[in-house]
Amino acid sequence: MSYTVVIPARYASTRLPGKPLADIAGRPMIAHVHDRACESGASRVIIATDDSRIETACRAFGAEVVMTSANHASGTDRLEEVARLMNFGPDERVVNVQGDEPLIPPELIDQVAANLEAHPDAAIATLCEPIPDATSVFNPNVVKVVFDHRGMAHYFSRAPIPWARDAWHTPEGDRSLPEGVGYYRHIGIYGYRVSLLRDFVTWAPAPAEVTESLEQLRALYNGARIHVEEACRIPPSGVDTQQDLERLRTIMAAKKKEAPKP
Repeated sequence: MSYTVVIPARYASTRLPGKPLADIAGRPMIAHVHDRACESGASRVIIATDDSRIETACRAFGAEVVMTSANHASGTDRLEEVARLMNFGPDERVVNVQGDEPLIPPELIDQVAANLEAHPDAAIATLCEPIPDATSVFNPNVVKVVFDHRGMAHYFSRAPIPWARDAWHTPEGDRSLPEGVGYYRHIGIYGYRVSLLRDFVTWAPAPAEVTESLEQLRALYNGARIHVEEACRIPPSGVDTQQDLERLRTIMAAKKKEAPKP
């Protein structure tokens, strides 16, 4: 199985500017993400950025870097540019690993790539995890996904799906989770066929995508199939805020302290 990992890394961030270069245990965060990607079975790991400061830092620790446009609306657009610049063929597979997940298990990267290979009718593969509590089901920041018996996605939503009609039939009614109904949180790691990336950047945003602010709905709207599987390991949270960064610094410092000395 051959596939490429692309790690989009932007300097600009509304909540945490310069996030990829934030120091964690003496190294920039993007270096830790790169390490995790290199521990996967990927044949190639590329960092895609539009910022020279990130390029310099990444080349310093030996990463392959591709400079991309600063005008991309999303990471998917950035991936497509990398695939185009690198002359990837339409059947090649690219896994998008977010640049703010320094603790992502390499097994998840391999799982997405393997699922894309095992399901030739899917243009995208991604992962999910069970949601054990009603609070998360009703939280619009937790993206839910519903899929069929083969793992093909029906829909992604910020709303509680599936809606438990009998249990939640009144606005002021009980909001506990009904028995026998599975709820799943979408995990934001994607594997793409390059042919899908080429098509995706030509499609206008879909109505549901605009409403929900969920880019993957554009693919479903245009007939692309998305394979979803429960993650083989639950990934730790990424870094969105200064609080997240401090939490990761504590975790990584402990790991560094526990590591055996050479």
